[in-house]
Amino acid sequence: MEWRYSTETRPKKFKTQRSSGKVLATVFWDSSGVVLFDYLENGQNINSSYYSLLPPSVRENLKRNRRGKLIRGVMFLQDNAPAHRSRETMVKIDEMGFEILEHPHYSPDLAPSDYFLFPQLKKPSKVAILTLQMTS
Repeated sequence: MEWRYSTETRPKKFKTQRSSGKVLATVFWDSSGVVLFDYLENGQNINSSYYSLLPPSVRENLKRNRRGKLIRGVMFLQDNAPAHRSRETMVKIDEMGFEILEHPHYSPDLAPSDYFLFPQLKKPSKVAILTLQMTS
């Protein structure tokens, strides 16, 4: 039921298309840009066993793409999600030699992704580059 004059024709209804679904990406980045994108497989959850596999990949990408970064030291900031704070994950991050920065609970002040990463991803050139990285 809609409001219209009796002389007007009904508005055209467009068919909706099913969404291709959500894709969950884990992004590791530094001041120079994205270090690692990891896409979660369909039906998989982020838990400590999955998340603890990512720091070695971050280390390898830093070694390959950011020469000298590992020598100067890496400060690792993540939120307080259970998978991030689990013993398994913390041991793996420590093994990689990363310094863990404590993320304060409920702190809106410390949200670097909001100020650096997300605006960069919204730029058309960055999206095209990230899409290419994702498909290759």
